[in-house]
Amino acid sequence: MGSMTRKERWQTLLDLLVERGELEVEPAAETLGVSAATIRRDLDQLAEQQLLVRTRGGAVVHGVSYELPLRYRTSRRAAEKHRISEAVAELITPGEVIGLTGGTTTTEVARALAGRPDLAAGSPALTVVTNALNIAGELVIRPQFKIVLTGGVARPQSYELTGPLAQQVLGQLTMDTAVVGVDAFDPQDGAATRHEDEAAMNRLLCERARRVVIAADSSKLAVRAFARICPTRAVDVLVTDTALPDPVAAQFEAAGVEVRRV
Repeated sequence: MGSMTRKERWQTLLDLLVERGELEVEPAAETLGVSAATIRRDLDQLAEQQLLVRTRGGAVVHGVSYELPLRYRTSRRAAEKHRISEAVAELITPGEVIGLTGGTTTTEVARALAGRPDLAAGSPALTVVTNALNIAGELVIRPQFKIVLTGGVARPQSYELTGPLAQQVLGQLTMDTAVVGVDAFDPQDGAATRHEDEAAMNRLLCERARRVVIAADSSKLAVRAFARICPTRAVDVLVTDTALPDPVAAQFEAAGVEVRRV
């Protein structure tokens, strides 16, 4: 591993940090096969970019609810997220108008839609309404998709556009399906996220859609987060992984949510 570029080292350090919440210099140096001095310098430079906070023996995650930019987010639960996003993409029929919020799972849903051969043609095969710059950027090169991007103020952490401008655009549109990424979805408390500006956008997207699909791995279920998006009964379908316990699935179903475990 000693031949890693600096960029690759930084990526690995940030991934490890997200997974563990903290890093110590010596073990990190050992894992990456470089000197402790190199790791110290890396951590100093990442701290300068405010991607982490330096401690005496290493580094900790920046802030309690801090989100690393998408490109630095760990691939934890990558297999589950991949299966979930494929299953969500299968729920979409050609010709639909779909809304996508920002986030790692919804970005994967966008990729899964882009990979569907039956959506490779048509006029348009899909209309995608999103407030996520990265999703619009990935899909805009596909001529079969009509991309509608809301206006708004960009959040560097999640590439999401939020605020009054974004809400104004969404308020004028109607969608068939909204695919929503969440930080938490609880049978009693409903769907929620860590940031009230994102929650407001997600809420509006749900209100403007005929069908609401939540894509979330099981670690986000039966937990609560700060800013509420919508009540449980407003969600039509939950797509998650097989680790969701039966009693929790039953609670969601009792509230009228169709649960799909993939």
